[in-house]
Amino acid sequence: MITRDGRTLAVEQYGMPDGTPVFYLHGTPMGRLARHPDDSLFTGLGIRLITFDRPGFGGSTPLPGRRVVDGADDVVAVADALGLDRFAVYGVSGGGPHALASAARHPDRIVRVASLAALAPRDAEGLDWTAGMMEGNQRSAAVALRDRDAMIAHLETDSSEPPRLPPAEAAVLARPEIGAMLSAAYAEAVRPGVGGWADDVIALFGRPWGVDLASVTVPVRLWHGELDGVVPVAHARWLAAHLPTATLTVQPDGGHAGHFAATPATLEWLLRGDEPHTEQGKASETVSPV
Repeated sequence: MITRDGRTLAVEQYGMPDGTPVFYLHGTPMGRLARHPDDSLFTGLGIRLITFDRPGFGGSTPLPGRRVVDGADDVVAVADALGLDRFAVYGVSGGGPHALASAARHPDRIVRVASLAALAPRDAEGLDWTAGMMEGNQRSAAVALRDRDAMIAHLETDSSEPPRLPPAEAAVLARPEIGAMLSAAYAEAVRPGVGGWADDVIALFGRPWGVDLASVTVPVRLWHGELDGVVPVAHARWLAAHLPTATLTVQPDGGHAGHFAATPATLEWLLRGDEPHTEQGKASETVSPV
């Protein structure tokens, strides 16, 4: 599809063509081919799952200098092109902030929002942002404060070697159906190069999101794994404390990739919203059974 400013956004759809619309916002570096690997999950729940490449990934036009808030406007641009009025949104990892930005910027369009294993803003007051974060992300966080050329060079060098993943992540990613999906999604996402990846990391790691989280009024569900070394759980706890309508579920034995196991319950909540929320200005944390 073509945006009002003439950019292309590459869109993919899964599940039921006439189902309940749910947007999935991919992680970094991924794209429109990323999603839960069992597509029958979407058809079984009657979901029309909509994904798209953020600018610079896969088939979408680059947008250097973009902020997280700009991704919120792209969500609505895709919804408008598809003739959708109201819909739910969820994002994983780097997609989580974009999902929250969508709820903050377009509360009249979004019914519920979920964010799994996601980052807090780099300028989050009181949060030691890189504490407990895997070494590769700490390096990226340092480079993100420089410039785009430095980030592109860093990613071209750093991505040439497989990252050393914590055991909790490696066990999930070793599953054939997850590995195959992620390999295809990654290959398509970086097919044009690492420019979109660089822009994503700078937007997430290097500059303010342009979002007032306190303004979010729609119901919010957060999920995070206690053992996450990619994005430490402290990020989720910070988000929960600063989102007035949020509930947070922490999985004690879960890592970053644990979001795959958390997706079915997340989708059911997005459809039905049957989980109670705390009163305005207060967040609660629940712990999923081990």
